[in-house]
Amino acid sequence: MKEVYITRVSKFLPNRPISNDEMEDKLGTINGKTSKGRRIVLRNNQIKTRYYAIDDQGQVTHNNAQLTKEAISNLCSNGFSSQDIELLSCGTGSPDQILPSHAAMVHGFLKNGNIEINSASGACCSGMNALKYGFLSVKSGQTKNAVVTGSERISSWMKSDIFEDEVKHLEALEDNPILAFNKDFLRWMLSDGAGAFLLEDQPNGDTPLKIQWMEGYSYAHEIEACMYAGGDKQDDGFLKPWSEYNTSEWSKKSLFAIKQDVKLLGANILTKGVDSLKRALEKHQMNTNDIDYYLPHISSYYFKENLYKEMQAQGVEIPWEKWFMNLSKVGNVGAASIYLMLEELVHSGNLKKGDTILLSVPESARFSYAYALLTVS
Repeated sequence: MKEVYITRVSKFLPNRPISNDEMEDKLGTINGKTSKGRRIVLRNNQIKTRYYAIDDQGQVTHNNAQLTKEAISNLCSNGFSSQDIELLSCGTGSPDQILPSHAAMVHGFLKNGNIEINSASGACCSGMNALKYGFLSVKSGQTKNAVVTGSERISSWMKSDIFEDEVKHLEALEDNPILAFNKDFLRWMLSDGAGAFLLEDQPNGDTPLKIQWMEGYSYAHEIEACMYAGGDKQDDGFLKPWSEYNTSEWSKKSLFAIKQDVKLLGANILTKGVDSLKRALEKHQMNTNDIDYYLPHISSYYFKENLYKEMQAQGVEIPWEKWFMNLSKVGNVGAASIYLMLEELVHSGNLKKGDTILLSVPESARFSYAYALLTVS
């Protein structure tokens, strides 16, 4: 087995940062009414700026595959070009279409010759799953390098016209609290962007990061869907897919809007997250003293204190001084968030040889979690 190193990291954030006061102008109002939940959600998540692939005239500037292509292009300089890529592995929760796959569309924009591609679907963990595919390919010697990505272009899913037809069938937005909060809630949480890593079997570059191990855990066998799009949740928890509805119902029920069961989220996201963290550390005979930097992808600062308390309760406390986050500046970019965090940490200049970095990514879609331990080489 080969060793695997992250030798280059890059990002692409579209256009300019968008402040909290500008969000509703960008995304639009539902039924002509400003959101009642927006200020509450923003106060809790403490996100100050985020990025949208929408210009100041309201026009879309990039789709998801284009964002990803730009992040990959930012990897390519100083002796490494897109023509050198042997494997392209891309993860996203917001592909531009059902088919072809996201990675195929990214490859189409790169136009860099015949290569192997892999698409990891899902939500936030899809970026880590894309990383793991690349990691295993290089580690097994199938390829000498791999470019892996995490990206989201979610702004177009959040625009008000996605919800308008459903709202027309309600006397008032307040008649349906699930629409008023579970759907509106995510409009103020999510943003656009892409990150990319180059993986190689040699410790090249200024700050090569050796991937020591990766682990993933799913609790779908225990818990029903929490965050979903392209379906509607029934009273018994069954997720009925869009393909089983008449086309006339697609817009009436805003089936393609992304939704989140916030009660289910609050009841499970932290307890299962810390349980999976314990499993990963115990498997590799580690404790929290072995970690120098902890990079947790969390959707909101609202969860930060409670995550820490849950760690204390389960005996895996990671001290605050080891936490590194950039949520307030770039927003919650789903599958790309962990890429954007690591990119900022690497370029901070603070890392030194021997430092250990734990990447931690939860996914509330049906509660799955992914981890990776890196060492600065």
